[in-house]
Order: sequence, then structure tokens, then C-alpha cells
Amino acid sequence: MISVNLNSFVKTHALGNEYIVFDEEKINFELTEKAIKRICNVNFGIGSDGILLKVKSNKADFGLRIFNPDGSEAEKSGNGLRIFCKYIYDYGFTDRDEFSVETIGGIVNAQIIETSNKKAKIISVDMGKAIFNSKEIPTNFQTDEVLGERITANNKEYEVNCVSVGNPHCVIIKEHLDIDEVKKYGKDLENHAMFPNRINVQFAKVLSRSEAEILIWERGAGFTLASGSSSCGVASVLRKRGLIDNDVKIRMLGGEIKIRIDDNWNIRMTGEVRQIAEGILSSEFLEDLNL
Repeated sequence: MISVNLNSFVKTHALGNEYIVFDEEKINFELTEKAIKRICNVNFGIGSDGILLKVKSNKADFGLRIFNPDGSEAEKSGNGLRIFCKYIYDYGFTDRDEFSVETIGGIVNAQIIETSNKKAKIISVDMGKAIFNSKEIPTNFQTDEVLGERITANNKEYEVNCVSVGNPHCVIIKEHLDIDEVKKYGKDLENHAMFPNRINVQFAKVLSRSEAEILIWERGAGFTLASGSSSCGVASVLRKRGLIDNDVKIRMLGGEIKIRIDDNWNIRMTGEVRQIAEGILSSEFLEDLNL
């Protein structure tokens, strides 16, 4: 195993969606909301779309906690999971190419598909089942499922489709995608009264039975280039609506990801991950976290 120094971190991206990884046993400060916001800040910290914390697990090979840049905790993150799995493999916590990870959103089975220079390059993650039950997502809709329901956000009406893939998603199917529209209405949709735990928002355009394009507003993070769980959420909704087949390629601003949904709604996600940097938090920065 590669030695991990005290307060060291690794920064990695999956299709432009970047996370900082810490090992709980190798940090001597608390990841408070204030600390998370400071670390993720691009001007006063390292800069990141979130933080991944390696923790112990009694149910899986490894445990993972996921934090958004606003300090809130996420149940699951597809890109975050692949980044975490690369960290686990690259830094010698396991020499197996298949292992399990426990998250708040459930236990995930991961597989290292391709390596480069003894580092994980392409990783496949079992994301669990797509859940369409309105209350389990959760939403405040009175219908059993939220498919084609209408809501108004900032005086604009949208037809929404909701699903949980370990975390909640609201998918809006569009004929044309507009970044400005996502940025303008994403926050209002995320915080809509129909979504008690807030929600991730995706605008999706179907390109064919095997391909779709999406724009993403991520809960707790805002507009983002890519999201693994968002890709899973969109693929699940499009499959439920009969618009795609079991295997689909999701195009995002940060790149492409492959999603497979079997007939029992089990989701498998496969995509590339690349490390950006590794380092150690300075004593001055740690002082700032305690101010």
C-alpha cells in the first residue's frame, strides 16, 4: 500500500466533475460544514465539486461519505463513486479488481475495467435499482409515480419525471437544450416545495434509442459539467418512458458515460476517471479552517 501522509488529499475528476478524497484515519480535523465549504472554494481552498471521505464499513469492503460543496451530505454520487474506487485501487487499499463500497444510498459493487500504468482508468459501478415510487424518492406528489407531472418554477411550467437511484432526480425531457435555461431555473427546481429533500435536476434530449444528451443542475453544487448519478437518473426515466433501449450513452459537457439498465431496473454505469493532483493541507490552511 502507498503511504498516505497526515492530512493528505487526492484530487480527481470524472468527465470534469472533480472531487477531493480524504482518508478519515489520516486527517486530524473535523469535516464541518464550514471546513467543507472552505476546502471546496476555488479561491480560498483547493477548489472542488465535493469531498469524498473514506470511512470504515461493517457491511462492505469500504465505506464512503460524500459531501457537496455547500456542506450538505449526499446519499450517492456516480462520478464520486468511480473517483473513490480509483483512489482505493491506485493507493493499494485493495489489489482486487472487484470490491464493494457502502454509501448512505446503499452498497455499491465496483469493477476496475481498464488500467493504465497500474492505475485505474475505466471503472464500472453497480448503482442499484431505479426507484420510481413517489414517496421513496421522495416527492410530495400524491401520485404513485411522478411521470409527466407538471410543476411551476419561477413562473415557468415544466413537465417533470422523478426517480431515485440512491439519490433523488428530476428529469425534464426537452427538444432543445439551453445552458442559460438550466442556470436560470435549476435552483428553483432543486428547491421546489414538491421535493422535501431538494433534488438533482437534468434537462434531457433524446438523440436515438441508444444515445441522449443532458445538462445538469446538481443538488448542493449547482450547474455542473457531468454527473454519474444524473446520467443514471436520466437513463432510468427515458427507459421508463419507452424512449431508449437497455444500453445508452449519455453525453454531457464533460464527456460521455455508458449506462445499462436491465429488465429489473438494476443500473450499471461505466466511465473514465483521471487523477489531477495529490497534496497535503498546509498548517496555515488548517488554521484557517478553525477560525
